[in-house]
Amino acid sequence: MTFADLGLSPELLKAVDDAGYTEPTAIQAEAIPAVLMMKDIIGIAQTGTGKTASFVLPMIDVMASGRRRALMPRSLILEPTRELAAQVAENFEKYGKNHDLKMALLIGGVQMGDQLKTLNEGVDVLIATPGRLMDLFERGKILLNGCELLVIDEADRMLDMGFIPDIEFICDKLPDTRQTMLFSATMPPPIEKLAKKFLSNPKRIETTRAASTNKDITAFKVPVKARQKRDTLKWLLQNDQVETAIVFANRKTTVRDLNKQLQRDGFRSGEIHGDMDQSSRLKELDRFKSGDVNILVASDVAARGLDIKGVSHVFNFDTPWHPDDYVHRIGRTGRAGAKGRAFTLVADEDAEAIANVEKLTGHKIDVFGKDDVRVELADTSATKPANTEDDEPVEEKKSRSRRKKSDGDAKDEPRPKPKRERALRKAKSDVAPERAEKPKSRPRRSEPESEPTAPGEWNGPKPGFLDVGFKG
Repeated sequence: MTFADLGLSPELLKAVDDAGYTEPTAIQAEAIPAVLMMKDIIGIAQTGTGKTASFVLPMIDVMASGRRRALMPRSLILEPTRELAAQVAENFEKYGKNHDLKMALLIGGVQMGDQLKTLNEGVDVLIATPGRLMDLFERGKILLNGCELLVIDEADRMLDMGFIPDIEFICDKLPDTRQTMLFSATMPPPIEKLAKKFLSNPKRIETTRAASTNKDITAFKVPVKARQKRDTLKWLLQNDQVETAIVFANRKTTVRDLNKQLQRDGFRSGEIHGDMDQSSRLKELDRFKSGDVNILVASDVAARGLDIKGVSHVFNFDTPWHPDDYVHRIGRTGRAGAKGRAFTLVADEDAEAIANVEKLTGHKIDVFGKDDVRVELADTSATKPANTEDDEPVEEKKSRSRRKKSDGDAKDEPRPKPKRERALRKAKSDVAPERAEKPKSRPRRSEPESEPTAPGEWNGPKPGFLDVGFKG
């Protein structure tokens, strides 16, 4: 199947072709025709399978006919985070370049002036976060009674962020005769209830089981002590053929500290979290996308929907508190058919959280073992132990021989002390009688040089976490 088989306009097909896409994903193949037929939709699909394009593409054709009016957007897309909203806006610009459509991005953290100016001129597509939309609505700066189409993206994330009351308020202000679409990778019961309340006879499109993980992602858990997490992460970043990676942590303070540590260790890393202003967050994302940095340390603000090509690895420095977040975090890799690897560092305090993740996804996460290591590890058991008698220096052998001979003589009769030694001991006892004589330190044995390592083999220290609690 191609995009031409889905009923899209020639102008839109040209924009899709220019973007380099030829075959639709499963969610796109099912959702696009249904949207064009003006059906309400509940779309459930794994992250990285193209949910955004499954509603953006048909919306462009639907909105192509009609007239825009000031302060009254013709369609509305609700996103949980500013980054997701900005990404959807980029998709509209890319795919809608051959259409005369006006789009507005309504997010917090930026000045309202330009946003209000765009709204006054009239928009076809309004992409917004609930907080900023509610703010402008209560100020009387926007009217929702002309909205013909509503998309609620990442609906389960809206639930986690406490946006459900705002969404219910917004939906009550929209006209009853509208088309509504709800998309997410997970579908908890409260979202199902929301769907039944605001959707009319929806078509349910479920290309994969809800909360399932992408088959193109190889996932591991790495049992470690909490104090060993940073060393373990550093070893994996150095030795698992990492091209670009996102490292997730639960706390913003951990994100900041971890980024500083990685930079001190010589990695090209950046950070993104909720305490940063919007311009700084977008700047860091741009640096990561352009390759200025290849490691992005992030909180869950970057876990949902961000489509960054070429992310080879995802590391969960902390096991996520909400099991749904695990599915979204590791979904930043393995996108669009590419292969990816995901590691979750599991300390003792993470045991309950990782058990909840495995319960949600329906399968056990493999434990990272020796068979999964991407570098050759030196076989330490085959290496000759240090300080063996054969390796002992000649001088040490002579010294030990003399000590043995002296010990043998001492069994027959005590060895008389030289006069100089007796006089020195007496002088020391007169000066500091309370200070006991320190025993003579034994000569330090020299370490033998290890045998040279064959080219291509790992010649560094064997990481301790591979010796305990792993398969193989």
